[in-house]
Amino acid sequence: MFGLMRRKTWKAAETRRVSAVLMSFAVIAGLLAALITAEAQAQSGPIVVPEPADGAGPAQPTRPRVVAPGTPLVEEIIVEGARRIDPETVRTYLAIGEGDPFDPQAVNDSLKNIFATGLFADVTISREGDNLVVRVVENPIINRIAFEGNQRITDAALQAEVQLRPRVVYTRTRVQEDVNRILAVYRRSGRFAVTVEPKVIQLEQNRVDLAFEISEGEVTGIEQISFIGNKFFSDSALKAEVATKETRWYRFLTSNDTYDPDRLTFDRELLRRFYLANGFVDFRVISTVAELSEDRENFFITVTLEEGERYNFGTFSVFSEIEEVDPEPLQPVIELESGDYYDADAVDEAVLALTDAVGELGYAFVEVRPVVNRDRENRIIDIEFRIGEAPKVYVERIDIRGNVRTLDRVIRREFELVEGDAFNSAKLRRSRNRIRGLGFFESVDVKNVPGAAGDRTVIEVDVTEQSTGELSIGAGFSSDAGALGEVSVRERNLLGRGQDLRATIRLAQEETGFDISFTEPYFLGRDLSAGIDAFHSVVDAQDESSFDLQRSGGGVRLGYNINREWSQQLFYRLSIDDVQSVDSDASPLIQAEAGENTRSIIGQTLTLDRRNSRIDPTDGYTASLTTDYAGVGGGLGFARFRLGGTYFQPVYEEVRAVLSAETGFMFGVGDDVRVSDRFTLGGANLRGFEAAGVGPRDVATDDALGGQQFARGSVELLFPLGLPEELGINGAAFSDFGTLTEIDNTNSNVEDSGNLRASVGVGIGWASPFGPIRVDFAKAVVKDGSDQEEFFRFNFGTQF
Repeated sequence: MFGLMRRKTWKAAETRRVSAVLMSFAVIAGLLAALITAEAQAQSGPIVVPEPADGAGPAQPTRPRVVAPGTPLVEEIIVEGARRIDPETVRTYLAIGEGDPFDPQAVNDSLKNIFATGLFADVTISREGDNLVVRVVENPIINRIAFEGNQRITDAALQAEVQLRPRVVYTRTRVQEDVNRILAVYRRSGRFAVTVEPKVIQLEQNRVDLAFEISEGEVTGIEQISFIGNKFFSDSALKAEVATKETRWYRFLTSNDTYDPDRLTFDRELLRRFYLANGFVDFRVISTVAELSEDRENFFITVTLEEGERYNFGTFSVFSEIEEVDPEPLQPVIELESGDYYDADAVDEAVLALTDAVGELGYAFVEVRPVVNRDRENRIIDIEFRIGEAPKVYVERIDIRGNVRTLDRVIRREFELVEGDAFNSAKLRRSRNRIRGLGFFESVDVKNVPGAAGDRTVIEVDVTEQSTGELSIGAGFSSDAGALGEVSVRERNLLGRGQDLRATIRLAQEETGFDISFTEPYFLGRDLSAGIDAFHSVVDAQDESSFDLQRSGGGVRLGYNINREWSQQLFYRLSIDDVQSVDSDASPLIQAEAGENTRSIIGQTLTLDRRNSRIDPTDGYTASLTTDYAGVGGGLGFARFRLGGTYFQPVYEEVRAVLSAETGFMFGVGDDVRVSDRFTLGGANLRGFEAAGVGPRDVATDDALGGQQFARGSVELLFPLGLPEELGINGAAFSDFGTLTEIDNTNSNVEDSGNLRASVGVGIGWASPFGPIRVDFAKAVVKDGSDQEEFFRFNFGTQF
């Protein structure tokens, strides 16, 4: 019994021990299962959606999130208020999805993402039960954009600046950005007092009209420009160099006296160039400060600069890495003088001159580098011009682009180079100038680029055509012709062939008429200019010689260039001259010439032109010799010769001298020379005297009879008056002198002393927006008693 009880007790204890072990294993297994479940949830649980990078697209999944057991989950996402925009599009911007827990951080990220799209004016996200409700208010659509109050700047110009457009989503941020853009446009034109207020007009279907109400204000000018740190140059000298000007009443035709930050930046560069051209190598602009006055009407500009030391040129040398190019003959090309102040512009010109000189030897892609050696102690700069190695080049071909109307051959015939020629930079430059001189193109770009081989180059010509047809209406006044008007129709590039056709009608108090001319610049495919003319005119010479002259006829011309400086033109003219309306008390010599006569003239003009510019010459000279003979048919016969020239000489900076001289003589062939064919002197060619105011005269009738021999000259000094350059007003001081004498037919009433006449005077010229205006005041200081004097001369002309 006892044994049985012990066995039972032992079995119970063993059972308890086994149970404890099993329970321990169960706890361990439960812990392992919990860890495995947590790891699984970490790998496949809900996903967190971050904020989009730029607000332009749906968020992308990133880090995992662990959801604790019992956490409420989003059962459904409801989007309310989306009309134009698909609700699914809204959901793509959410950082939380269905089945995800209600996470405040994810909701906040979702709000940011939706607002960043710029499509909505308001967004709210709330939890309603197990649902997430997203309520949106869409931004309206712009129906129309208008500008009000703008007078100085057009609607089109403002529309090009703003970014908003009709049918684009309206947002306050974009409107403010466009307000700033409009303000910037006005400030660039000098109006810093401008205000812009956007107005929104609500329309149906969530649309709006947007209006920018603009108050332009007055132009904000430049009250004062001050310089700090300048020792060598005065404030006035520096003000003349910069583009920004102080506000003055006479600058009403320019905007340079209004504040413009871009122009002020350009002024820094202008100052740098000015100082570098005057020896200040270390010059720098420290700061440029523009301060707006309290009333917002004017700016005060202060430029702080550091001039540094002034340097002089030392020695100059040329080194060539091209064996065939001897640097010694190139030394004279450098037009720099040792001891002069350093001039960066002059150095650049020397580089260009050397490049052209080497280019004339056939090296198209040569590089000339100025190597500067600066002696800071003695303030001297030595320069070595180093010519880089380059092959000799030949022209492979010439490509012409951009000529839609003008024929290729019209451009090619202006080239002094053809395919296969050795490259020559001087010829290329002259060819470019010849093409530009045609006047057919708005822009001409001629450059050479490498060809198929190292010793070949391709010349590329890019042109932009412009209108070559002209309709001009001229109006003006001169002391010789009185009030005058002119209507002219011209086509300078007829049918794209480079031909010139012109018709002109003139109406004036002293002369009326018309002329028609046609010119073929390359006659028979050669460098010959041929033309034909037809004309008719009636000249009122009653005040000078008591008659009217009517001349009708035509002619032909043939011109050619002997070389770049010499040219010649041959001509023939046939006309019917009718001396009419002769006063009954006119000179007997004039009365004897009344009636019609046929005049047949053949002649030539030989011209030498060495001016630096044909439009506005400042240096050089021109000379011409004209000879013509009347008598090849017709009823009149005479021979006539004229020789003249003009010399231009710079004196000092903008001061220049103009010297001109002319002489001529004529004689009758088989008959006396008529009054209408003789030379006259006075007016424009001898100031201080009236037109035809000097020379042989019938003292009984006071009629001018002209002369068969004359000589005249003029010395004129042109100079600025110290007024702002933009006004275009210059002064002149001059002296004219001359004589006119000799007539074939004479009588006791004719006075012909042949004495020298002279005058002195001053003048003012204005390149006005309405055309050139010239006023001269002249006093005759050497004269005869019968001469007709003139103290004041006025000339004005313009075209519309």
